[in-house]
Amino acid sequence: MESIAPQERDEGALRWLKAIGRWFAADHAQLPAPERPDAVEWARIVPFILMHAACLGVVWVGVSPFALAVAATLYVVRMFAVTGFYHRYFSHRTFQASRPVQFVFGLLGATAVQRGPIWWAAHHRHHHAHSDRPEDPHSPLHRGFLTSHMGWFLTKGGFRPDLRRVRDLMQFPELRWLDRFDIAVPVALAVGLFLAGEWLEANRPALGTDGWQLLVWGFFVSTVVLYHATYTINSLCHVFGSRRYATRDQSRNNAWLALVTLGEGWHNNHHYYPTSVRQGFYWWEIDLTYYGLRLLALLGLVRRLKPIPLAVRDARPEARP
Repeated sequence: MESIAPQERDEGALRWLKAIGRWFAADHAQLPAPERPDAVEWARIVPFILMHAACLGVVWVGVSPFALAVAATLYVVRMFAVTGFYHRYFSHRTFQASRPVQFVFGLLGATAVQRGPIWWAAHHRHHHAHSDRPEDPHSPLHRGFLTSHMGWFLTKGGFRPDLRRVRDLMQFPELRWLDRFDIAVPVALAVGLFLAGEWLEANRPALGTDGWQLLVWGFFVSTVVLYHATYTINSLCHVFGSRRYATRDQSRNNAWLALVTLGEGWHNNHHYYPTSVRQGFYWWEIDLTYYGLRLLALLGLVRRLKPIPLAVRDARPEARP
């Protein structure tokens, strides 16, 4: 058996150290274009797998109504931050917000462990430019279910966004910070949940919870469920559902996915007119994210929500499956 030269071993170790370092400081602007963009970034798969494995901790920590309530609340709040701000605000600019408001909701979105708002918006804008064509990194028609669902962001190309698409966001240093140190925010949430659980165990024992239980349910379980609910819009909403509009892609409306993603399941509507803040175009199409943004507008936190013009909504050649 041939031995590995010390120089090759050192170079291999250095590559792994750099890959691990990018978990903590992902400076996308400094990354060179990968030679093989579809190659799996193995070092990045490790924390993703560990997030899922940590959910098995429910066997040891047990469950309580309080822990379930925390998990459900964090799911809804973070899903709203992703759908309302990562998607409808940062990616499509469907409404306006002040700099402090955009940072606060960018911070909340970062707790969902879906990287920072600049990375997210850059990839999503690329998706709309090439939807369901070979250049689309998460098209189930060209890449298959697993890659479209989650495999695309575990690749070398998925790690490096095209920052030319998000020059409007790159002007904000606080958003660049969220992107570079995107792991800092979810780690802070996880630590906060553990400490809160420990305090509640000592001071509110009737709730039947503790630090480990809140960490497992409030962070790991809630986050992993949030992961896969979000991913279904890429993988399932281009395969299952109805097509009201004859878009150039295979985007579909799916009422069930609209419920679990607070309105994102009206995906054919969205691809037909992506600059509308409302994705459920008709009153019977439940769009909880839109209702939440309307509430924020009433409170004066956001403004100038862009609707879909009724003439555009109703003047359509219908598309069939």
